[in-house]
Amino acid sequence: MDDLLVVGRVARAHGIRGQVIVNPDTDFAQERFKAGQELLVGANAQPRRVREVRFHRGRPVIAFEGVESIDAAQALAGAELKLPAAALAPLPEGTFYRHDLIGCEVRDVQERVIGTVTAVEGTLERSYLVIAGPTGEVMVPMVGGICVRVDPAAQQIVIDPPAGLIEINQR
Repeated sequence: MDDLLVVGRVARAHGIRGQVIVNPDTDFAQERFKAGQELLVGANAQPRRVREVRFHRGRPVIAFEGVESIDAAQALAGAELKLPAAALAPLPEGTFYRHDLIGCEVRDVQERVIGTVTAVEGTLERSYLVIAGPTGEVMVPMVGGICVRVDPAAQQIVIDPPAGLIEINQR
């Protein structure tokens, strides 16, 4: 169960036929939430197969097999939707799953420690690292000119931030 990754959360029931609206926690919502996909739902990771899906304003509206009423759908509100890490496809060179970056140590090109990645936020095109540093939280854009070396296997990221980026982005 340790290799389960959250790909979304049920926001609320939708309609009277057991559908739910999902807040995706993935950059690959079209792949993760498709008809036939089996997701592990809730704290007990109960397997549920997606019967139907459509997207509304970027969020999936899902009908799960066995969830046929508004009451059954409401019972899923707040539930995490997970997949085993082994079910995720390999990514192209230079792209990374968010969970692979969390815990990486971030240093600048002069080898000064900036901190440790605690989250990766934003969209696929506009992601940024949230770094817990010695003087507070820092946000660094995940772009090629700033993140010059990303090595999840070694748990290291090297950045070359423009002057003032670290100081101005501290929360």
